[in-house]
Amino acid sequence: MDLFKGAAKPLDDPDLPRIGHRIDVGEDELHAVLDVETRGSGFDSEGRIAMLFEPHVFYRELGPGPLLNRAVAQGLAYKRWGERRYPKDSYPRLLAAMDIDENAALRSCSWGLGQIMGFNCKLAGYDSARAMVEDFRHDEENHLNAMVTFIISAGLDDELRRHDWDGFARGYNGSGYKKHGYHLKLAERYRWWQGKPDTPWEPEAYTCGPVDPLVAT
Repeated sequence: MDLFKGAAKPLDDPDLPRIGHRIDVGEDELHAVLDVETRGSGFDSEGRIAMLFEPHVFYRELGPGPLLNRAVAQGLAYKRWGERRYPKDSYPRLLAAMDIDENAALRSCSWGLGQIMGFNCKLAGYDSARAMVEDFRHDEENHLNAMVTFIISAGLDDELRRHDWDGFARGYNGSGYKKHGYHLKLAERYRWWQGKPDTPWEPEAYTCGPVDPLVAT
């Protein structure tokens, strides 16, 4: 089994309004988040889950000890974000990191459409980072459901409904969001999508369908 490649099914048109309905937002708000996080694609050109390995997170996840020393020696872990440039493809780094500690490596990446950090897997509805990755292989719908679950768990759904882009970016991207202009990018992409027609969708048409385990309470 290839952990990172599966059916790689893209979103269906109704997925955005249907999943957005969980938190009473439309597809424009979700489109804005997806555009800023991954430019709207949850898989790369090789069909693998869109992923960015973060060496500074790997440093933290490993903690002091021989495994960290090994990772530092191989250039896979360093203390502060931005010490080195990201490579064009993060997968070779990830595979090398997994040889040191698979769980810590998977927790040290951002994954999928919403670029959810592996260490946030439980907030996204999964028992482990590996379980999240295995689920993400199959369908971008799973990415989007996990992103909305994370937004709910992190208490950011109110900010998204209010279009409080500063508040949302602070919670979703961290305290350095202004340095990278995440709040401005979110606002710009939301305005752009507002000018596009929405996908026709009515909640009533889905009330008799299969129960979504991430939605059911």
